[in-house]
Amino acid sequence: MSFSRYARDSIIRNGRAFGTATSVNLIRQAVRSGNLAVEVRVFKQAERLDILAGQEYGDASLWWVIAAASDVGWGLQVPPGTRVVIPVDIDQVAELVV
Repeated sequence: MSFSRYARDSIIRNGRAFGTATSVNLIRQAVRSGNLAVEVRVFKQAERLDILAGQEYGDASLWWVIAAASDVGWGLQVPPGTRVVIPVDIDQVAELVV
């Protein structure tokens, strides 16, 4: 069985599934309203969202959470100088979108 990063349902902690399109909007709204604890950093040359997600959450497949919070689209590699918004607590994201 293979998995695609474009699959409709994504898994986040404890095996709970949710629809990605709906979750992206909820994450973006929470960031804009200040209801989601985040940290901000500026990407350097050759940094990637999946590597960052692996470091922050212990799961590189959660790269799309950072992409949604940052409003950067769906590319794993973003240009240097891009402001990246990282939700601090992935469990807080899970509570928000499930």
